[in-house]
Amino acid sequence: MSTTEASPQDNEQLIGRADVNDLEAILAVTNTDRDALISTVQDHSDAIFTWDYEKGARPPLEKLYEKAKTSMWNGETDLPWDTEVDQEAVVIANSEAMYGGDMIDVDVKGTAFEKWGDAEWLNFGVQSQNWMLSQFLHGEQGALICTAKIVETVPWIDAKYYASTQVMDEARHVEVFAKYLDTKLSGHYPVNAHLKMLLDDIVNDSRWDMTYLGMQIMVEGLALAAFGFMHMMTTEPLLKQLLRYVMSDEARHVAFGVLSLKEFYEGLSDAEIFERQQFAFEAAVRMRDRFLQQEVWEHLGVPVKEAIQLVMQTETRQMFQMMLFSKIVPNCKKLGLLDRNDKWLRHRFEEIGVIQFEDWIDTGEEYEQFALTGADFAAS
Repeated sequence: MSTTEASPQDNEQLIGRADVNDLEAILAVTNTDRDALISTVQDHSDAIFTWDYEKGARPPLEKLYEKAKTSMWNGETDLPWDTEVDQEAVVIANSEAMYGGDMIDVDVKGTAFEKWGDAEWLNFGVQSQNWMLSQFLHGEQGALICTAKIVETVPWIDAKYYASTQVMDEARHVEVFAKYLDTKLSGHYPVNAHLKMLLDDIVNDSRWDMTYLGMQIMVEGLALAAFGFMHMMTTEPLLKQLLRYVMSDEARHVAFGVLSLKEFYEGLSDAEIFERQQFAFEAAVRMRDRFLQQEVWEHLGVPVKEAIQLVMQTETRQMFQMMLFSKIVPNCKKLGLLDRNDKWLRHRFEEIGVIQFEDWIDTGEEYEQFALTGADFAAS
């Protein structure tokens, strides 16, 4: 069997199931310690000191570092926290913008939702928003931990300098998402099991470039796309501005991964690249699976599988699931991961239906387009 063919055994080894779309197997993955406040993950990495302090060996990273130093914003003072947020009114306004007033754009006749009225769908919208922002918050803490690990493990001083600025960025992101959840929304959800598995894998891997690949390229790349989609769809001004600020940082973070790994991956063997391709595919599937919101349906007491199958029929959800990969795929192409080893990763992205983004601009080229302007700060 060539490396272009994915066998059920390959998928079983990588993601724990033979079929990437097996909903029963996806839902079988659950968070067993959802009430725990502390989670410990073994970190097997070596701390690397470098005694070469000369800047400029990697000009793109030095440029990124200088950009980061002048792009800091204050989560307490630069956002209009006095904005009143009526969560139910926001859900209704967002539904009006997306569906023309309906809460869902799919036929529910003959399903468990046939008797749902506006009140039930409104509650779902509220819970969905609580869940989404909770997962963003958990992902940002994962980024905080992983970026601190990059400072510790990357061997280049230019990368250590930039990664230190990202640690501050991620702390700020955790802070503002937590504050928004606490003061503007109506509940928290624990970390999704698929997201937690991926974060654990990233922290657990001893290789510094795998931290980059898992966090900077995959998790942060997907987050950048998800934030962009939510920024476009939400009608709530405080959240829109919060997301705009976070996106300005995230674009630099993903660019940091692209600029750092491109040089390193050019020197790796096919066998080493294959390990990175497999990890990227596993991360992509886990990130896709985490957005099925199974915890919301469990909270609402409805059949989870039926609910997911119904919602996944909606045009908006299908577009969202695809757009999540609009940053990941071109960045993987820029790193040379798509076509090495008989195009293994290209075929995997074809399998999950996201290869169409390969020629979109990569974040290493576009990050300055996300930079905050005077108009952004004036809006606060």
